Amino acid sequence: MSEPKGRRLVFAIPGDLSAPSGGYGYDRRMIGELGRLGWAVDVLALPAAFPFPAEADLRASDEAFAALPDGTLVLVDGLAFGALPRLASAEASRLRLVALVHHPLALEEGLAPEAAERLRSSEREALRHARAVVSTSQTTRARLAAEFGVGVERITVVPPGTEPVAAAAPRGGSAEPLILCVAALIERKDHAVLVDALGPLRGRPWRCRIVGSDTADPATARRLRERIANAGLAGRIEVPGAVADIEAEYRRADLFALPSRFEGYGMAFAEAMAHALPVVGCAGGAVPEVVPPEAGLLVPPRDAPAFSSALARLLDDAPLRARLSAGALAASRALPGWAASAAILSRTLEAIR
Repeated sequence: MSEPKGRRLVFAIPGDLSAPSGGYGYDRRMIGELGRLGWAVDVLALPAAFPFPAEADLRASDEAFAALPDGTLVLVDGLAFGALPRLASAEASRLRLVALVHHPLALEEGLAPEAAERLRSSEREALRHARAVVSTSQTTRARLAAEFGVGVERITVVPPGTEPVAAAAPRGGSAEPLILCVAALIERKDHAVLVDALGPLRGRPWRCRIVGSDTADPATARRLRERIANAGLAGRIEVPGAVADIEAEYRRADLFALPSRFEGYGMAFAEAMAHALPVVGCAGGAVPEVVPPEAGLLVPPRDAPAFSSALARLLDDAPLRARLSAGALAASRALPGWAASAAILSRTLEAIR
């Protein structure tokens, strides 16, 4: 087969590209932005079972890659790439493979130790065969170098973009602050810490909405709702699942709280800051890269008492909320936009092409 001509890219993505997650949102925006930069991007749909594919899923992926012309430039979403060491080895000399790592697979919470080790070994082997690796944060870049054997010179950081919000302005002092949490209901996001942190604060005026998909991990979603009910907070904490208008959620809120144990970047934190929401979060993964001290309060992961104390400070101190609100808005405007991030990715791909 002959080598493809022009600025053409195949973007291999497992599952449903329209799914409401940060990783898929990143992929969608990059497809659009690369198109505006003159790239012709074809999406290669891979099975949804990744990162835990059955043999049939691996065969289907092998066949899909084998059908690509020699020399094709292929950007592979890390949800699949890390689980495809056999394919990466077989196709590395024929195709121009680039790995996109949102979040190393082995670092997902809730994995059995043997499953985590299998994923770590699999991803380490697959990444050996990538001509370049794209990560979404400096933190992830450092982890890939230290734990997965990827030379730092092979890794380009392409952070998610942050859209400025035209109407955003520092928030005032609401009499009953609305606490917003935006994240899929999965174990790593650790919503249980938020519920446990709010329990001791029941005497203060506040409301809370936990917004995010409840289908990715139904068992964790069920346990969260049970925890809220058992804490007697069902009238104070709403869990509507995924919502169509996430912008409305940010506009109505007074502060943002997400106790995620680890983030490869933290797009929800950046979006909250762009809406001038002061943040309470955990210093897990790349969150401190996104949320500076002037924008919010970060505590250690898994520490419900510390998270509760941080929330209490913001609930009790309206001037502090206002200062952090202004700081969050200012910090968000220093974050890169999607066009700037896509330009970095474009240069990386052009060098491989």
